Amino acid sequence: MARGSLAVHLWISVYTLLLLSCHCFYLPGVAPEDFQKGELLSVKVNKLTSTKTLLPYSYYSLPYCRPQHIVDSAENLGEVLRGDRIENSPFVFKMREPEMCKIVCRLTLNAKSAKEFKEKIIDEYRVNMILDNLPLVFPIERPEQEKSIVYQHGFHVGLKGQYAGSKEEKHFIHNHLSFTVKYHKDIQTDTSRIVGFEVKPFSVKHEYEGEWNDNIRLTTCDPHAKRLVTNSDSPQEVGDKKEVIFTYDIEFEVSDVKWASRWDSYLLMADDQIHWFSVVNSLMIVLFLSGMVAMIMLRTLYRDISKYNQLETQEEAQEETGWKLVHGDVFRPPTNSDLLCVYVGTGVQFFGMILVTMIFAVLGFLSPSNRGGLMTVMLLLWVFMGLFAGYSSARLYKMFKGTEWKKITLKTAFMFPAIVFAIFFVLNALIWGQKSSGALPFGTMFALVFLWFGISVPLVFVGSYMGFKKPAIEDPVKTNKIPRQIPEQAWYMNPAFSILIGGILPFGAVFIELFFILTSIWLHQFYYIFGFLFLVFIILIVTCAEITIVLCYFQLCSEDYLWWWRSYLTSGSSALYLFLYAVFYFFTKLEITKPVSGMLYFGYMLIVSYAFFVLTGTVGFYACFWFTRLIYSSVKID
Repeated sequence: MARGSLAVHLWISVYTLLLLSCHCFYLPGVAPEDFQKGELLSVKVNKLTSTKTLLPYSYYSLPYCRPQHIVDSAENLGEVLRGDRIENSPFVFKMREPEMCKIVCRLTLNAKSAKEFKEKIIDEYRVNMILDNLPLVFPIERPEQEKSIVYQHGFHVGLKGQYAGSKEEKHFIHNHLSFTVKYHKDIQTDTSRIVGFEVKPFSVKHEYEGEWNDNIRLTTCDPHAKRLVTNSDSPQEVGDKKEVIFTYDIEFEVSDVKWASRWDSYLLMADDQIHWFSVVNSLMIVLFLSGMVAMIMLRTLYRDISKYNQLETQEEAQEETGWKLVHGDVFRPPTNSDLLCVYVGTGVQFFGMILVTMIFAVLGFLSPSNRGGLMTVMLLLWVFMGLFAGYSSARLYKMFKGTEWKKITLKTAFMFPAIVFAIFFVLNALIWGQKSSGALPFGTMFALVFLWFGISVPLVFVGSYMGFKKPAIEDPVKTNKIPRQIPEQAWYMNPAFSILIGGILPFGAVFIELFFILTSIWLHQFYYIFGFLFLVFIILIVTCAEITIVLCYFQLCSEDYLWWWRSYLTSGSSALYLFLYAVFYFFTKLEITKPVSGMLYFGYMLIVSYAFFVLTGTVGFYACFWFTRLIYSSVKID
């Protein structure tokens, strides 16, 4: 099978990534292809998907009509991780040559095949197909909006219903497909480029006269008699010993849409006002926090420092010198400093990966036509960003007077990936148990382990070696030998309370966009508004930094110098709200009933929340680290 040689695809992915960063060129499968009239078109089938089970299956896991030889298309790493299984199909299209009532095959269902079809119909599985790298879509008109069409991925395997006058629920299969291929014609060369691939599925109990043969004419669908399928009034029932005849129509339609714009209608967001509302809402939070940070900076750096010995009242003196009183302890290494170094290094790795991915996406490199490209690039960037993870964790470790840099390097290289890999391995075992195509083959598992041990770990060591060779970061003030006693804190300065409060605003800045991302992932809808996403990402970073600085200042003013871990956890706690929102989304938007599917959802969302915690925590930590060094280096401590 082509899937076995995944190492080759892995190196192709690495090479593609390197080319992406150097040259501007068409990716394989993205260059326009011109078709002559009558030229054979390659229609491919992809996985069966369902929003009720989240478990993808290969198209030929159902007893559909098959070509003489099933050929797997070469899949990249991202496609395999997504569960894509792209194979050839028995459908024969010829450019600009319409077909009516073309018979694909005739099947007689047995009890087993009927049961398989019924299960997929109950779970609302959709069939996905591809033509010239465009996914098959089912257009749905929105009656409340003029000329507004929403495109859904693929078409349902079938539907449930009752016959007139009967209460017994039956299962009907979509056995007639009415395809529409939209093309843009070049008048000079008479060639065409495909710009759309749509379908309308029907369930029809086909009938014919006499014995079945290869050249038989159907009475229910006959182009010679101009009898076409336009409805599902006489549907094809699924059951044991039921005869099913699969047919299709193919219509070609000229379109004004140019090849370069063919994805625009797929990716059109009808509710872009919500995204603008999200950005404005987030910007208001940022402006509020920026005002608070500006006031603090003015008080501490200008007013307080310049009028160091000219404080107006005793009350003001107590407030403004609170943070100065702990100058001898504020840079004392925290408890579990090794773990903090590891998490900060991992957070830097994540930040670098997401930032570069976002830039690629905004510039249009990660086109939706390059299936699996986003996931492949993210995975490879994560591996290469191990260099920065090792460097940042080693620098911090040396500042804490650490000496065993190899130990901290190993922890940085293994802690976060090992936890994620363990969860992922359990989830993959569950998918294997369901015989889903979403289960990773052994070759892919080997490729992931190779990326981790063969590239990521050595790069973490290189970065760590470079970071540890650098001179240690010097503290702006000296640390006392004896720790200062922390006075009793007010209830609102309790660590747990302030940490939980700190996570609300960063989550509030992103939760509207989060809804669209979750909908894209779990409800299989198109998402390609990376411009909005990049803007929201910048707002998230600024919000995490500012809320941590504000709460860190209040903490130091109350003479509590244990800010290291609290700064990380303050912004990192937004991940808790993200996971709680994921729980809310599960019960309000998804219709998942199977325990395995629920475990998959919460397992993947746990990984996402953990990654979000590491990212936001690191941003908060570095903001607070910069802030404390700035204010303590700006005043003369007697």
